Amino acid sequence: MKSLFERGPTLLTRLVLALSCALTLMFLDHRLNAMQPVRSFMSTLIAPVQYLAVLPEQVMDRIVYLATTRTMLRNENKLLKQELEELQMAVQRLNFLENENDRLRQLLGSDVREASRRMAAEVVAVATDPFSHQLVINKGLANGVYEGQPVLDNRGVVGQVMSVGRGTARVLLIADQSHAISLRAERNDIRVLAKGTGDLQQLELQFIPHSTDLEVGDKLVSSGLGGIYPEGYPVAEIISIDRNERLQYARVLARPYAQLDRVRTLLLLWPADATEQPVYDTEEETAGNDNVD
Repeated sequence: MKSLFERGPTLLTRLVLALSCALTLMFLDHRLNAMQPVRSFMSTLIAPVQYLAVLPEQVMDRIVYLATTRTMLRNENKLLKQELEELQMAVQRLNFLENENDRLRQLLGSDVREASRRMAAEVVAVATDPFSHQLVINKGLANGVYEGQPVLDNRGVVGQVMSVGRGTARVLLIADQSHAISLRAERNDIRVLAKGTGDLQQLELQFIPHSTDLEVGDKLVSSGLGGIYPEGYPVAEIISIDRNERLQYARVLARPYAQLDRVRTLLLLWPADATEQPVYDTEEETAGNDNVD
């Protein structure tokens, strides 16, 4: 008759057997990759458990994200409404000043300035030549675009159209080394010539005498000379003046207002005296009928 309390292997024996089995499985898995099917099966088996374990955290993160996004959208919407109201007030003031300016010009016998026509365009390509700064836009001859046409963005002058195809046009940026533009200082109406340096963040003013009344921070706008750019559009701000007497002229650098390195949407202008006419798409016709100075 067997004892009810028969003793099994000792604890040391059990430990040795467990270690032997573990080392054998590790060797087989390392050399023969024998445990890969087992790992795959176990991963598949416990995957739902893992998803359930992280589900509360994911749900909480999503709720926090939606709440934060909703709050941000509310705040942004409120700010945009305030900005829209301010812009509407500014437009009303601008219309009053335009009418007053026209009346004064009529009293003085000067020609009343006519409004320019405009059309929005999108950048579809950027020239890869490191020595030339050009863009390709999605408007061309079919839209009334012509060579030499001024191009702006929401900050200031970008450049001019240098070549036109049927549905696209190539724009030469004001930072290109081959480009020059006539400007005037808004503070005192001093006329200067700004030339591209090849740096998208920098223009250089040419032939500036040391005694010229220019200061860092002066705003430079288009002068209207040359027949390319209409008068009064912002172009650049003076950022440095070097009046070294050993140089024949002062070295004056300016930073363009337009973001030439990241521009996506542009504005094509047809000055009042342009012989070409804009041809709007159906969806642009209403917007194209609005004018800007």
